[in-house]
Amino acid sequence: MNIGLIAHDSKKKLMQNFCIAYRGILSKHELYATGTTGRLVEEVTNLNIHKYLAGHLGGQQQLAAQIEHNQMDMVIFLRDPLMPKPHEPNVNDVVRLCDTYNIPLATNLATAELLVRALGRGDLEWREMYR
Repeated sequence: MNIGLIAHDSKKKLMQNFCIAYRGILSKHELYATGTTGRLVEEVTNLNIHKYLAGHLGGQQQLAAQIEHNQMDMVIFLRDPLMPKPHEPNVNDVVRLCDTYNIPLATNLATAELLVRALGRGDLEWREMYR
């Protein structure tokens, strides 16, 4: 399965820790991330991650394009809702596209854990048929 990873600056350390904790499950899938997030996660996990541009330089738009072409099966987007971003429309695009194309989306740690555990159990295999 193709899994997208995005984290706002204040959530990057949380994303690193999350990926360390669930490395065993994530290593069985194709991972895609915005540039800085991908590099930071790779450094601490040794997972192979396809990296886009940094989020504010168009990485979120690159991920959004994959969602639109039904090439993404799940997205973990650890957002900081208290710190609005100048590129907020791009942030909202990812959320809107996941809703439009029925892509499971986690925007906080609690939901990310539920999704990755479901992934580990095989509960998201319906995405393979959907594609």
